[in-house]
Amino acid sequence: MNRRTFLNTASATAVGLAAFPARWVAAADKKPQKVLYFTRSAGFEHGAVKRQGDALAFSEQTLVEMGKRAGFDVQCSKDGRVFDGDLSPYDVIAFYTSGDLTQPDQQQTPPMTPAGKQRLLDAIAAGTGFVGFHAATDSFHSPAAGPVDPYLAMIGGEFISHGPQQEATLTVVSPKFPGLESVGSALRLNEEWYAQKNFASDLHVILVQETAGMRGRDYGRPPFPATWVRQYGQGRVFYTSFGHRDDIWTNPTVQQIILGGFAWAMGNVDADITPNIKQVTPKANELPA
Repeated sequence: MNRRTFLNTASATAVGLAAFPARWVAAADKKPQKVLYFTRSAGFEHGAVKRQGDALAFSEQTLVEMGKRAGFDVQCSKDGRVFDGDLSPYDVIAFYTSGDLTQPDQQQTPPMTPAGKQRLLDAIAAGTGFVGFHAATDSFHSPAAGPVDPYLAMIGGEFISHGPQQEATLTVVSPKFPGLESVGSALRLNEEWYAQKNFASDLHVILVQETAGMRGRDYGRPPFPATWVRQYGQGRVFYTSFGHRDDIWTNPTVQQIILGGFAWAMGNVDADITPNIKQVTPKANELPA
């Protein structure tokens, strides 16, 4: 089934329909690819990562099913001690987190250690891919008058706040990036849109948050990146602000964008990631007065 047929026939409310096109699949002689999906919340816990009893959260279930269809295994964890162990089995580490993950949380899940945080960054720098969803930029905030936190420097941006959920436009500025080839020039979706700051100067922006006409003081600023990639040492970093609403997780177009990010972060497919933030969002770091 080609992508056009897929988008025409897939239900926007069905879980896990998207899959890797053949050109994104790892070579047959490679070991099975594995993803660690870390969803601990030391700050606000989003519904998409909130578990009921022993059942996986909605985004965890969805990503596991997407992985099955795409040919990679997803291990879900809220245990910060995982970063003190061996991270080499993972091709990609994915985060949907919040707060200072070295601190206690209301769910009483084990925190990361400071050494575990550094081991995460070292693993990415050495070549492990990283995928961040939504509140991944709402983790390890930078000091008010200090340098950008090393984790946020890795991911390439930092959450400030958000306004009310609303329909908004995202302009596609990297249409040849995996997963974007058939999206068109723009998307318009209902979501909780993050206002962000401290964008890295080497971002390759994929989707731009168009702020004109949006409700809320948070968006009284020029357009800024909403989905981007960058290189961190040998590791490939993909971030998207998508992920608050369940219907975003099951949207076929969003799923295909996410899978494109995974395929690239895993190294299954290459893309031109020449920094373009200065060209496509030249005033990205201008904040509301």
